[in-house]
Amino acid sequence: VQLQASGGGLVQAGGSLRLSCAASGRTFSNYVMGWFRQAPGKEREFVAAIRWSDGSTHYVDSGKGRFTISRDNAKNTVYLQMNSLKPEDTAVYYCAARTGTVLAPKPLVYDYWGQGTLVTVSS
Repeated sequence: VQLQASGGGLVQAGGSLRLSCAASGRTFSNYVMGWFRQAPGKEREFVAAIRWSDGSTHYVDSGKGRFTISRDNAKNTVYLQMNSLKPEDTAVYYCAARTGTVLAPKPLVYDYWGQGTLVTVSS
C-alpha cells in the first residue's frame, strides 16, 4: 500500500485548504482511511477518518463543522477539506490506512502511512 499526501501550504487564519491522499497498491473497499496531524513537540493526533465502503465519517471535536473528509472511489483518493483554519491547526498532516471497519482515532492501529504534508496557518 502506498499513500501519497499532498495539498499542504501556507494560509492565513480563516482560510481553507484541501489535502489529498492518493492511495494505491490495494483495493480499499475494506479499509478505513484516516487523517492525523503532528505539531512540533506534540504527539500525533487524530483529525478525521472515513470508512471506504460506505463513507461513514468520524472527526476530532475541534474539527467538527470545519473539516470534511471524503473519498473518490474512481480516483482512489481521500480528501480533507479544511475551512476556517486557525493557527493551532498548524502541523504536518498525515494520511493513513487500516484494514477493517472501525473508524479508529488511535494512530497505533493504522497499518500504512503517507509521508505527510505541512500545513501552516498564519495569524
